[in-house]
Amino acid sequence: MALQRSTLGLQHIALLQGLSAERLEQLAQRCQWKSLPAATPVLMRSEQKSEVYFVVSGALRVTSYAANGRQVTFRDPQAGEHFGDIAAIDGQPRSADVVTLTPAVVASLDRTAFLELLRDEPMVAERVMRGLAALVRQLSDRVIDLSTLGVQNRVHAELLRLAQLAGVVDNRARLEPMPTHAELAGRISTNREQVTRELNALRREGVLAKDGKALVVPDVARLAGLVAEVRGFD
Repeated sequence: MALQRSTLGLQHIALLQGLSAERLEQLAQRCQWKSLPAATPVLMRSEQKSEVYFVVSGALRVTSYAANGRQVTFRDPQAGEHFGDIAAIDGQPRSADVVTLTPAVVASLDRTAFLELLRDEPMVAERVMRGLAALVRQLSDRVIDLSTLGVQNRVHAELLRLAQLAGVVDNRARLEPMPTHAELAGRISTNREQVTRELNALRREGVLAKDGKALVVPDVARLAGLVAEVRGFD
């Protein structure tokens, strides 16, 4: 469903922080605004589209599928984040699928307007560069993990990453809502049954605990130690 363009909706986008109200208004008028229900495809891999999307509300998933049909999950953009900048920068087809996880409001900015924004606003351009650099580092780490770690260790590494994203307080992290076993399997390139087996083992050892609809890591330092041990650093 199309929405009325809203400057307010762009004020909480991290990439656009610090822009003047006038500049935000210009961007809001150039964006296409949509309200989408959950489980709605937003982008499809190999599409010849190059808009950048700002997540005004809701959560989405960036994912792809291997030749054998196995889903590979890259990340879950939340409200305040953006996606689609790679295709906007190089003009090439989309490299992944994006689908809404929850009802969401998104604003899309066409490639021409986005490139103008990068030229006119060095602060925004620097944020994009930093974001792409962080993505390269994350993907490099992921390739190393997938190439060198067994399923058990990949589960540990992914849980640690999710705990750090959720926020560690007093050496404790709470993942809510709890990631499903299928979601975790998609993130570490394995099957749901193997993830289930490893999570059950971690719960028996006290590394994980369930609390209602949340998954709790009661001792993040212990989990980090397990990951550091197999990666070979302190």
